[in-house]
Amino acid sequence: MNVGIWQFFEDAPIGELRETAAEVEELGFDTLWFGEYAGREAFTQAALILAATSRLTVATGIARFDRRAPITAEAATRALGEAYPGRFTVGLGGHFPGARPISAMREYLAGMDAAELPGLPPPAPRPRRLLAALGPRALDLAAERADGAHPYFVPPEHTAVARERLGPGKYLAVEQAVVLDASPEAAREAAREHVGTYVKLAPHHQANLRRLGFTDEDLADGGSDRLVEALVAFGGEQRVTDRIRAHLDAGADHVCVQVLARTKDSYRQLSTLVP
Repeated sequence: MNVGIWQFFEDAPIGELRETAAEVEELGFDTLWFGEYAGREAFTQAALILAATSRLTVATGIARFDRRAPITAEAATRALGEAYPGRFTVGLGGHFPGARPISAMREYLAGMDAAELPGLPPPAPRPRRLLAALGPRALDLAAERADGAHPYFVPPEHTAVARERLGPGKYLAVEQAVVLDASPEAAREAAREHVGTYVKLAPHHQANLRRLGFTDEDLADGGSDRLVEALVAFGGEQRVTDRIRAHLDAGADHVCVQVLARTKDSYRQLSTLVP
């Protein structure tokens, strides 16, 4: 399956984390992605999920640059790659206060590559390294210094742009938010709340959406209907399936689905919709 699950586990107890990971694996999704914001440390959380599963690939989506030094990120990547061969993907991203982001990101990756860890040689296979790249320069850096990109909060139009920028040999894993609620009103409300949060708090997402042709009017008041519908798939199961397919057709190697307003059976329902 070239579809995975993307989920925040910021407030989830360890038991719930393990149960979710086991369910995702049992349903056949190939990767479980999670964000790092204000909760559990990303590499520690990846280790917990890997230990609770036997086949699932686990990906940080993303591990933040500002949380750890480059040598620490490299040491953790090597340790997890050695312990769980072929099952760990490190997604990196975030912001460097007061720094030029592309230069700082390049310097951080150089620090990882130059890390002197004689007691911890690079494992084989080396874990895949992805960057949370949105704009052209970030995508160019992902093509040059990483194995690919992990764009978040993007429509299929961005996926086509990212594939062209990365070239054919790089891995492109795209996040897609969906709502499976049968009520149109509840689904739209959940979608608008999700979009409104990022539009309000994330200038880099605002800039990316403007590059894609969205206007100040689209970004105002929590997002226009056009913007909400472009970023979140809702309104019936077929629309969810069609949106996943649209990303794959646009050049994504993998789509990580973030289910908003989850219920107990959301992931089982989603597993029946994967194209």
